[in-house]
Amino acid sequence: MGLPSIENRTVGDCIKHIVMWNVAGVSETEKDQAAAAIKSRFEGLRGLIPGLLHLEIGVDFSRVSYACDVVLYSEFSTKEALDAYATHPAHLKVRDELEGMRIARHQVDYVQDVEAVASSSGRALSSAV
Repeated sequence: MGLPSIENRTVGDCIKHIVMWNVAGVSETEKDQAAAAIKSRFEGLRGLIPGLLHLEIGVDFSRVSYACDVVLYSEFSTKEALDAYATHPAHLKVRDELEGMRIARHQVDYVQDVEAVASSSGRALSSAV
């Protein structure tokens, strides 16, 4: 089984960019403050980045030892839009402001064919009726 190639995407494809962080802090209060700052700063990017279709930030509430503290889920119209986001001044400003608050980072970028999802959902709905 081969991995999907970004070069083979079609017009209906959407680029997903997911980043998870662990935050700095000795106490739970310090970690909560860092997570809140990360959430606030990234939410401030909505509407500023061309091609950024969706952005949401979640803060983990489970407190299990293996969980990340914060997740960013975003969707981009194209690979080029994702690349432009990486170097966009507003994004770079947020990264600089949060320097030192994030101690570990995990990232996944992938392509989802939204037409396939829509047609799959339609089949599921029509077969359920």
